[in-house]
Order: sequence, then structure tokens, then C-alpha cells
Amino acid sequence: MADALRAIDANANRAGEALRTLEDLARFLLDDRVLASEAKGLRHELRALLEPLPELIWHRDTEGDVGTSVSTAAEMERADDAGLAEAAGHRAAEALRVIEELSKTLAGRAGCGAMAGRAEALRYRVYTLHQRVVERLGCGRRRQWRLCLLLTESACRRRWEEVLEGALAGGVDCVQVREKAMGGAALLERVRAVIGVCRPREVSVIVNDRLEVALAAGADGVHLGQEDLPLGAARQIVGQGLMVGISTTNLEQAGAAVAGGADYVGLGPMYESTTKAKPTIAGPAYLRAYVRRHGLAHLAIGGVTAARMPELLAAGVRGVAVCAEVAGAEDPEAAARGLVACFSAGGDSASG
Repeated sequence: MADALRAIDANANRAGEALRTLEDLARFLLDDRVLASEAKGLRHELRALLEPLPELIWHRDTEGDVGTSVSTAAEMERADDAGLAEAAGHRAAEALRVIEELSKTLAGRAGCGAMAGRAEALRYRVYTLHQRVVERLGCGRRRQWRLCLLLTESACRRRWEEVLEGALAGGVDCVQVREKAMGGAALLERVRAVIGVCRPREVSVIVNDRLEVALAAGADGVHLGQEDLPLGAARQIVGQGLMVGISTTNLEQAGAAVAGGADYVGLGPMYESTTKAKPTIAGPAYLRAYVRRHGLAHLAIGGVTAARMPELLAAGVRGVAVCAEVAGAEDPEAAARGLVACFSAGGDSASG
């Protein structure tokens, strides 16, 4: 029995540490009160589960544990925040499974009869918490851009290639290829061409609507509207391999996008736009409300111009998406540079 108690103690520590990792990821990286509270609650339930075994600590033998000297290279590597959550979730679930199995040998002891069942129930809840934290952390490519160019050939005053080069020289750090009428093969070729120009400069490339093209081209992400493929279905297809952004016009839609694991949200329209008419203008008030409630990366969109940037900055904007303001400009580089300069003048802290 002493060896079983020693193993239970070790796995209780392992599970508690993993749950604390998930809790802090939810608390400090996601600012998600619900997920942080769930993780904290699970930690406390783990402690309560082990209350019938107060002598556990006396069976601890860290110096004599042969496992402390056994490790793999993978244990010291985490690709990104989602990777941290993946590792922590698996660690917590595995440790709870060991506790569940070993506690069956203690079923005859006072207070331990239901321990295995309670450990099993905790393990299932960890599976759900693990999934939700990883989904919320999203793709490792997630960034808060300052200026995203919505690249539509028909909106370009110059050749689209010239517009793209000028925009990049002016400081654009994200390009969304938006060609709704273009066939799949032609769009795939276009996206690959844009990636060829952008990736060496570490500029993200997003594809509007067409998830299959984004995957085939090796883009950084896909942007979906409210009427497009649901976020959950898109995530099942792309996993964490692509960023997934969602257009929103109100806090309810934004909350659903954040909870569903979107990597960024589009907020708008901010103003009336010559590019895409909308029946309702969300306006800077929506931007202000979103920033107060959510920390997820965003792009304010719709009628954004350099002249309107002071109002958007006052509302807390960290990134904007534009089409005609840059693509339709006589000098795309100067237009982009002017928008980027607004962030510096406004003391913005957005970074890649």
C-alpha cells in the first residue's frame, strides 16, 4: 500500500501543477474568467478528493524517485502557448487516470470507496477544459496586426502587384486576399503569388471565405463571415494549422467568436464604406465596448481612413483593415505609411 500511496501523491502533484498551468493560461493570456475559474475549481476538487489520505506527504520520496532522472527532449520544447496547454491538459488527464486506477486498491479503506469514480469524473472534466483552453489559445501564428490590406484587384488603382509592393513598403503587416468572384484555380494561383511576396517579409496572408484555398496555398489563415462555414466546423477542418478570423457586428457575435476559439475578430463596419455596403453601422462605440470586454486581437473595418484614425484610437483600436484607402490610392506606400504613423502618434502598443 505504501508504494500505491507514493504513486498517488506523485500523480496528485503532477495533476495539480498541470491544472495550475491551464488556470494561468486562461487567466493571464486569455483573460477568461470562466475558464480560469473552472481550472481553479478542478484543482480544489482534486485536493478534496485526496482528503481521506492525509498521510500522502509522508510517502513522498523525491530524492529516491528514479523517474526524476528520466526525461525526453520533447519535454523541454513547446512550440507556442497552445502547445503549453496541450501538454498540461494531457499531463493532468494522465495523472488523474493513475490516481483513479490506484485508488481502486484502496476501496476498502474508510472514505476511499468513491475515490475512483470521483477521479474518473474529474478526468472527463479535464478533457473538456483542455479542449476549450487550446481552442481559445488558437493558432501559434496569432498576431495583433496594425494594418491589414484587403487586396481586391478591382479596387486597385494600379496593378495589384504594384499596390501590394507599395503597401508592404508602407508598413502593412497583414494582407487578406479578397476575390469573391475568382474561380478556385485562379484564386489559388493568386494567393500563392501573394504569399511569395509577403512571407519573406514576415507579413501574414489571410484568404477571405475560401478555407480550401487557404489550406491548399499554405496561407496563414482564413477569414469567415457570419454566413460562412461555422467557426467550430472550420476548426475541425484546419485544427490549429491556420488562423481563423470572424467578422462581427455586435458584442454577442464577438463573444461567440472569442469563446469558440477565433484567432482574431473583425469589428465593423466602423463607418459607411464605398467598398462594401452594410445595412447597419456598428461604429466606434462597438469597438470601444469590445476592447473593454475582450483582449483577443481585432481589426476595425469599414470606411477606415487616416482622417478617422484619431476617433478609432480614442476608442482603443489596435488594428485596422482597409481596402480603398490604400488599394485605391495614387501612392499606396504613402497611404499605408500614413495609417501606420497614426498608431505611433497615438501611442498604440500593438505589436506582432
